[in-house]
Amino acid sequence: MEEALRKSNIEIPFVSERGWHYRLFEILPGAITWSILILPFILSIFNPRLTVFFIIAYLLLWFVKAVGLNIRALQGYHTLTIHQKLPWTQMLNELESGQSNQSDKRLPNWHHANIRRMQDSTPLVRASDVLHAIFIATYNESREVLEPTIKSVLASDFDMKRVILILAYEERGGEAIARQAETLIKDYKSHFRDAIAIGHPKDLPGEIIGKGGNITFAGRYLKTYLKQKKIRPVDVVVTTLDADNRPHPKYLAALTYTYVICPDPIHISYQPIPMYTSNIWDAPAPMRVIATGNSFWNIVLALRPHILRNFSAHAQSMQTIIDTDFWSVRTIVEDGHQFWRTYFRYEGNHEVVPIYLPIYQDAVLANGYIRTLKAQFIQLRRWAWGASDVAYVAEKGFFTKNKVPKIDLIFKFLRLLEGHVTWAVAPLILAFGAFIPVWFNPKDYAANQLPIIASRIQTVAMIGIFATLYISLKTLPPKPKRYKAHRNILMMAQWVMLPVTTILYNSFSALYSQTRLMFGKYIGKFDLTEKAVITEDKKTIV
Repeated sequence: MEEALRKSNIEIPFVSERGWHYRLFEILPGAITWSILILPFILSIFNPRLTVFFIIAYLLLWFVKAVGLNIRALQGYHTLTIHQKLPWTQMLNELESGQSNQSDKRLPNWHHANIRRMQDSTPLVRASDVLHAIFIATYNESREVLEPTIKSVLASDFDMKRVILILAYEERGGEAIARQAETLIKDYKSHFRDAIAIGHPKDLPGEIIGKGGNITFAGRYLKTYLKQKKIRPVDVVVTTLDADNRPHPKYLAALTYTYVICPDPIHISYQPIPMYTSNIWDAPAPMRVIATGNSFWNIVLALRPHILRNFSAHAQSMQTIIDTDFWSVRTIVEDGHQFWRTYFRYEGNHEVVPIYLPIYQDAVLANGYIRTLKAQFIQLRRWAWGASDVAYVAEKGFFTKNKVPKIDLIFKFLRLLEGHVTWAVAPLILAFGAFIPVWFNPKDYAANQLPIIASRIQTVAMIGIFATLYISLKTLPPKPKRYKAHRNILMMAQWVMLPVTTILYNSFSALYSQTRLMFGKYIGKFDLTEKAVITEDKKTIV
């Protein structure tokens, strides 16, 4: 009973259970964001010189940060390229045998070091014992979206008889979706160790409409399945995929390798790099810019494990998932929130380890241009709802008895808060901040000089866009035959839209979510991103 209470204590409290301090921290991100946005206007009225110094300091801070981000992005892309070329299957075999081929130049030095280290210890799990459970969550996606995901798993450089495929579909999707799931499982079951279609019943008590309830229901089924098959949960690594996620062929082998060499694999989440390039040639220009920017940011994060969090497709030990009572069924951002559930479940003994291989995903593409523009904003506002974790972390970390190291907790809390505030504030301050003092003080010399200074700083900073352009071109999949050569020119010209997309989508989506959170207008439903597929004859299938 005590263990059950301990697990339930990591769940997000219902609205009726939230005290005044919980609401205070729900208000905090939006309050800070709006205060920063209003501050230059107030300072410009009373002290324009102070406003000028504030804006210049902010621009210089972001100039330094932009340089660092671009360096990290290039380093991350280089690391990504190296890991895609590594012979992971051979490395796994050597890990199992305890002997490494020192003369093979393809093998990195850290692999030989891992072999030596593991000779002196007994791993919790042997490489040959590791099984993978692949969860593919689906609601109403067509077979044209789902089937390539299943085929991408089958294309893995890994023994599929050590892979359990679980197609987690929603009962609310209707009978046609249930039939489609069963048909797909029937068609591909023989290729895997096992393949199962699991329908998530609608309107279960205490659940919001979202992915968390779906994969949790499937996870509980898998727990029973493993018990019946006498398979240890610690031997099973679970990867959650969306309907359009396509793992790199070496992902499963690299994940297995990383899982086995970790001294404490249960207390770790494993994060591959989401790359939004699968349909990049088909998506409209604004969506291509946003998708490339998101891929760029995920590459950067992979080199900064101290701020890396579960996002989109990620993996954990089945034992970890059982210990955390699966995923949250009360939030629409169950992926990022799973980091915090695990962090508090294990009293702070939890970290995220990057897997330097991509999970290819789709850029936003709906049936029609206007619908696509709207769908992109809906997706980003859902991601921005992660600001709701600020109150959760404060509640569980500072107002609930725990043994989490307080210094670590404080730094993680501040990074979480700063990240969401910056998401909303930075694009607007960088774009318009320099003009605010002169609007209120047209005769002030410093106020008139600020736009010129800002322009020069931003011009130099724009050099960094070449790093983004380089990475975007290097990570592009082959151009489909249905597009002519001029599409290549559009792929480069699209970057003139970056300032507009950053403000209208990134900043406004964060402002929207934080403001709703401030006023207690909770997003209680997972707004699914519509997924369309363009065929070779340029027909759109939803």
